[in-house]
Amino acid sequence: MGRAGKLVAGAIVGGMALALALLAAVDPPAPRASAPTRISGADARPELGETLRRCRTVTIADPECEAAWDAKRRRFFGQEKDEK
Repeated sequence: MGRAGKLVAGAIVGGMALALALLAAVDPPAPRASAPTRISGADARPELGETLRRCRTVTIADPECEAAWDAKRRRFFGQEKDEK
């Protein structure tokens, strides 16, 4: 590629960069959803916390542990309605 080819390639790349910069400057940013409120440990149910603590070391299938982890998973992903 000669000198003229390099200049053409540079002009094309520069033009594309300028076009993208202008496009980003002209279009307003899309509105974002508000972040969910953080849940602290104080909001956790005491009986669920004690069960989960015990279930961390369980190595066999335990229906109570599975139910507790499922409840925690639903709460984490916001699929559980507030009961307050």
